[in-house]
Amino acid sequence: MIELNSTITCPECGKSKTEQMPTDACQYFYECTFCGALLKPLAGDCCVYCSYADVPCPPIQQQGSCCNGN
Repeated sequence: MIELNSTITCPECGKSKTEQMPTDACQYFYECTFCGALLKPLAGDCCVYCSYADVPCPPIQQQGSCCNGN
């Protein structure tokens, strides 16, 4: 079963928010709703959820690889 909700934590301010992840694309950018920081994936990660959240994106959950081939 694929988990669609993930709690993303901003590395700038440390605050967290639960968001619903897209199922049809990787989310490369995320703007923190608390401090406005623009998050991008860390090197080697396909999306912001794989870098900063407690649940990886749906493609990683399903196949172990993501939409950009990593």
